[in-house]
Amino acid sequence: MFDGYESCSEDTSSSSSSDESEEEVAPLPPSLPIIKNNGQVYTYPDGKSGMATCEMCGMVGVRDAFYSKTKRFCSVSCSRSYSSNSKKASILARLQGKPPTKKAKVLQKQPLVAKLAAYAQYQATLQNQAKQAKAVPAEVFNWGTYINSNNFIAAPVSCFKHAPMGSCWGDIAEGVRVEVPNTDNNLPTKVYWIAEIVKLAGYSALLRYEGFDNDSSLDFWQNICGPDVHPVGWCATSGKPLVPPRSIQHKSTNWKAFLVKRLTGAKTLPADFSQKVTENMQYPFKPNMRVEVVDKTHLSRTRVAYVHSVIGGRLRLVYEDSEDGTDDFWCHMYSPLIHPVGWSRSIGHRFKRSDIFKKPEGLFDAGARLFVQVKDVDQSGEWFKDGMKLEAIDPLNLSAICVATIRKVLADGYLMIGIDGSEAADGSDWFCYHSTSPSIFPAGFCEINSIELTPPRGYTKLPFKWFDYLRETGSTAAPVKLFNKEVPNHGFRRGMKLEAVDLMEPRLVCVATVTLIIHRLLRIHFDGWDDEYDQWVDCQSPDLYPVGWCQLTGYQLQPPAAQASRDNQSSSSKQKKKTKSQQYKGPKKSNFTATQRRTVGWRGHHLSSRSF
Repeated sequence: MFDGYESCSEDTSSSSSSDESEEEVAPLPPSLPIIKNNGQVYTYPDGKSGMATCEMCGMVGVRDAFYSKTKRFCSVSCSRSYSSNSKKASILARLQGKPPTKKAKVLQKQPLVAKLAAYAQYQATLQNQAKQAKAVPAEVFNWGTYINSNNFIAAPVSCFKHAPMGSCWGDIAEGVRVEVPNTDNNLPTKVYWIAEIVKLAGYSALLRYEGFDNDSSLDFWQNICGPDVHPVGWCATSGKPLVPPRSIQHKSTNWKAFLVKRLTGAKTLPADFSQKVTENMQYPFKPNMRVEVVDKTHLSRTRVAYVHSVIGGRLRLVYEDSEDGTDDFWCHMYSPLIHPVGWSRSIGHRFKRSDIFKKPEGLFDAGARLFVQVKDVDQSGEWFKDGMKLEAIDPLNLSAICVATIRKVLADGYLMIGIDGSEAADGSDWFCYHSTSPSIFPAGFCEINSIELTPPRGYTKLPFKWFDYLRETGSTAAPVKLFNKEVPNHGFRRGMKLEAVDLMEPRLVCVATVTLIIHRLLRIHFDGWDDEYDQWVDCQSPDLYPVGWCQLTGYQLQPPAAQASRDNQSSSSKQKKKTKSQQYKGPKKSNFTATQRRTVGWRGHHLSSRSF
């Protein structure tokens, strides 16, 4: 398991010849600019601005060493020759593959290492300046730093059954050993060493090299499901060298015996862990599949859309009748908002027919087996009826649980529900929930669980009492026994960090926190934003993800709002629209009070012309 590392120590490699060292260098990606000089290969910190090509002689060199402000020429002579009669001959020589002129070689002999160091320092200065900016760009947000500096905890991957590895996370925990690249060395090749998980946050793990004991100076965060993390023994089977970090090489003269002693009885990742990760990141939905999805401009009906792209199981759906392909909708493949084509007709749901009479070429219907299957219900006995009252999460204001009414009973256990006091005259804002949905509750649920219930708009008899309201409206409450009372052992705890979809802007996945748990219902707070933007979400919602999910799948993560944004937010709390980040423009949500609902429609689109 540990064979090979003795022959790859830094002392032995430093005594090897330059030719041998060059042979050991792994091939560089063809997209990375390089300069070869006296047998040495140099790469640049910034492939675009780190090098330049002389427009006169074709010489490639460090951009900062080039002549003139425009950096177009390698020397004064090239600059002058560019407009002379020799220009034509030089260009011809370049096209014929002839070597550069003598004056060009003079630049190539300059100390490139010194220039590279200066350039790297320049780039580091720019990075430090960027970090001091008020806004926090998503690409520089670091979960590890955020968790360490605030002593946060994250929800374990096993809480998210729909996420990669969520159902087979197993015993991965603190103390597990893995093999990872050893960055504390001066070797020309990529080498590895054993590391221990000292802290786990979702997919992200804080690792410490074996042998550092209580020394945390070189601890680093790594995504456990990433390509550079392997079970112990992988190096031996793959022929990769295990090399102790330079900082601890003095601690032992027999590293093989050291590792055998340290790893005896220790746990590591399953041998097929990498294979399982790959399998878990294969998604059945493919581009050009057609589905039925809720109409974001008319909540009570569905429309046909096709899958444009799939990222981590999240689908970008483009409505089929969109002329330019920009009328889209984001959701997870397990979302209750998408259905197979023909679903609306089968249950009696409203459906917007497309103006396109012929199915566009290349599109095909997604199979019914790909969609989440709801539980079968028996509607023959006591069942929900039109006009019954209940409590429901308002899809137009996900921070509120409201007084609601069943407006229409559909087939297969589906219900059309409207929010009392705020419904459009044509019912365009009714929404469809299945009878087993965890987003609807019997009358009295909020009072029993000490949650604020939003009464009908304009209702003046406060505090709201269900008994009085039912008597005044001449209505009945839906029987308690018809609701879903199942509470899974979800594993979430208050204060846990995670990545969550902002369901009012479903293309955004944000840094978030679980702030309240009521049975299976979670109150999700978006870090850096006021509590009024919180959202009620079910514990098994496919719109919740472990820390590190965005990094693993390549999805953009929205960082917490910067302090400047929060200050501006509080000073303009009376404004109706706010933006969540500089990456995305447009309204996120509008302010509201406990007895008001937004006139701005779902996900930024107008559903009706209501006014307060």
